[in-house]
This record gives sequence, C-alpha cells and structure tokens, in this order.
Amino acid sequence: MRFFQVDAFTATPFAGNPAAVLVLPAPAPDRWMQQVASEMNLSETAYLVPRGADYDLRWFTPATEVDLCGHATLASAHVLWTEGFLDPAATARFHTRSGLLTAARQGEWIELDFPATPAAPAPPPAGLLAALGATSAWVGLGRFDYLVLLRDEAEVRGLAPDHRALRRLGVRGVIVTAAATMPGYDFVSRFFAAGVDIDEDPVTGSAHCTLGPFWRERLGRDEMVAYQASARGGVVKVRVAGERVRLAGQAVTVARGELLC
Repeated sequence: MRFFQVDAFTATPFAGNPAAVLVLPAPAPDRWMQQVASEMNLSETAYLVPRGADYDLRWFTPATEVDLCGHATLASAHVLWTEGFLDPAATARFHTRSGLLTAARQGEWIELDFPATPAAPAPPPAGLLAALGATSAWVGLGRFDYLVLLRDEAEVRGLAPDHRALRRLGVRGVIVTAAATMPGYDFVSRFFAAGVDIDEDPVTGSAHCTLGPFWRERLGRDEMVAYQASARGGVVKVRVAGERVRLAGQAVTVARGELLC
C-alpha cells in the first residue's frame, strides 16, 4: 500500500506542516489507522476511501483521531490531483466528521472550503497565561481551542510555553495571535495543541477558521494573508464568507513509500 508525505501550506520542501496521506481501497479498522499514524509520527495522517466521485476522509494524530484538520486536507487534495486519482480540473469533495469539505485548484494554490469556528470572549482559565508566559489583550473560546490575542508579533514569536500545564486546560489547543509587522501579512499566529499531544503544530488550517472571523472584525476585510510563525513556518490565505472560511495554501510532495503491513 502506497503512502505519500506532503508538506502543506508551503511551496518549499521541509517547511510548512507535513502530513502522510493514504488512499485506501476500502475502510480500514480504526486501531490499524491509529497504529499507522503513530508509526508515521507526523502531526496528522490522512486516510481517503473512495465514495463514488467523492472521498471519505479521516485524520489521525499519533495519539488520536481529530474532527477537523486543514493541512492534511490540503495534502490529501494535492495527492489526489498529482498522483492521478482525480482529474486536476475536478473539485475534491471530502465527507468528514465536520461535514462536507471541498478543495479546488486556484493556479499554484489550493483553496479549502471549511466551516467558520469563531471564538466568543471568555475569561482565561486558571493557569492559561502563566503557562504561555504571556500577557494578553483578549481571550476567547472557539469550538476547539482558546484564542489569545497578544501584544505584538515579537511576543508571539518569543513564547516558550509550559506544554505540560497547557494539557490541563481540557481543550484541543491554544491559538496565539497578533497583528503582523512582516510586510505582506495581516496577522501572525502559533498553535499549541497539547490536548492532542502535539506541543506545537507547524501550520494549522483549522485554527484559521477561528482566526479568520476574529481578524475580519478587527481589520474590516474579508480577505487576509496570514503567517504561522512556527520553526517551519507557513502561509495561509484566508477569505471569510459568512459561516464559511476559505483557506488557500500550497503543497509539495517530499516522499513516496510503500506500507508493508
């Protein structure tokens, strides 16, 4: 069985967020999919199963299955088109635990259609700011994560969180963000996914489903360009459209392999 490793939200190998993608002929046991994801040891492993012209899509971290993942969806669409599973002109349609998601090619970019997950203002839980080692101008809670607005881009980049303390918050993760000072970008972010045993996710599409509505309110624009300031780094174009968020990124295949068991 072939697998592909794709760096998503980047056009440069060894940047962005890596995901493994497997296209299965039929559904596989959950335990096997979790074991393979653990063996791959990437932030996500995506499993695709044909459903007519569409695909069922599931995402697993090395520790658990998740409800929504942007970069592994981007990687999955990239594999379907580049490896000949789907006509390059066709829209990729995925049936997932978060409903129907689609991906379409826009020149060198891939645009995902995802549900918006806006954050409502919320008091910071005990220990959150101390665990981040940060000051905060605003804290909110979305469907999956806390969102923390920090003072500036330098504070976002300089964080060295206590990941063990973040695991006690009882949510998937914590998004930190600030207005960008880098030319060409509107905002920056980082994402600490302690709730799914990932200290820091390199580039997180689903986090931008929360970041998009947040920054739309503050910037007064539907379209923005974001940079996730992890060590690997990645670029996400964000377009807010009502209750949906369009996320555009690039992707590059860095490995093809064969799974023997």
